[in-house]
Amino acid sequence: MSTIEVFADIACPFAHVGFRRFVAERTARSREDVQLHVRAWSLELVNGKPLEGAAVAGKVEALRDSVAPDLFRGFDADTFPRTSTLALRVAHGAYAQSIAEGERLSLLLRTALFEDGRDISDRAVLRDLWPDADASVESTDPGPEVADWKDGKARGVTGSPHFFIDQDDFFCPSMTISHQGSDVDIRFDDQRFDQFIDRALHTS
Repeated sequence: MSTIEVFADIACPFAHVGFRRFVAERTARSREDVQLHVRAWSLELVNGKPLEGAAVAGKVEALRDSVAPDLFRGFDADTFPRTSTLALRVAHGAYAQSIAEGERLSLLLRTALFEDGRDISDRAVLRDLWPDADASVESTDPGPEVADWKDGKARGVTGSPHFFIDQDDFFCPSMTISHQGSDVDIRFDDQRFDQFIDRALHTS
């Protein structure tokens, strides 16, 4: 069993696309033995304020129009979470059980947010996704998301998602993203993604 470490925010739509693409390639290559350890890179801490649904909706629209027409079908800016902190703590709690459970819940939380339009800052939603959610949500401040953020900064994390494989690292390897005024241009970077996936799935 191999583990790839990645720093990402659950509320980051680019990470959602990147993870979906990674999992699809992993399945195609029959490499389910390579799992993701998704650590918290809280954009709320990075930016000093929570992400807003309206701002994320613009990125979601750009992703739908360019590289992910089959994703974000149930995204709803009106139910966008007021914070991703609670969900990040729940994911951390799942990883305390096992890497497999942590990865499963990390992906499930993103599906709930971006495909089902659920508010993952709602404790009832978190309990529905993972029965042990309350214990993780009520972790002592500063929570595990702060520790991950500090560790990520020390290791040079650029943004969400940022992957680490031994001595190599890859920031958002599946896409190139450029801003032109208020417009966002997003394209698949197949060459970089192929380099990343070859490195990731040949880990032993």
